[in-house]
Amino acid sequence: MKIAVDDLSGPEIAAFLAEHVREMRSITPPESKHALDLEGLRRPGVTFWTVTDDGGTIVGCGALKALEDDHAEVKSMRTASTHQRAGVASLLLDHLIGEARRTGYARLSLETGAADFFAPARALYAKFGFEPCAPFADYGPDPLSVFLTRPL
Repeated sequence: MKIAVDDLSGPEIAAFLAEHVREMRSITPPESKHALDLEGLRRPGVTFWTVTDDGGTIVGCGALKALEDDHAEVKSMRTASTHQRAGVASLLLDHLIGEARRTGYARLSLETGAADFFAPARALYAKFGFEPCAPFADYGPDPLSVFLTRPL
């Protein structure tokens, strides 16, 4: 598998992200949906990566969003349904943590869902040292969200 910065201009990544946003909207009410769409991921301060298999098919994606000089947020982590439980998310999260360190961030945080659907994601984040925290950045308390953070 290959991880590379993506400029978000290709139709494949647009379709992959549209599916992500559709799925999040089907699970989470609008007031609790924090997934960024294509335009949100193109904003300054966001770096986006795709994971492709040996044939060049997109099998995962993720982003880092700058919050402060020393704090970033993991955004848009997604693994293709055909590649879940195949190590894509672990590979990508390890990459994002490394990139955050190289950039000079001291803390990495994220928001994910509290529903059972998100249990595998929460387990992955715990495996990588993320622990519960209070809402950060522009987030407020939300019973449908779980906020996690870890020092780098």
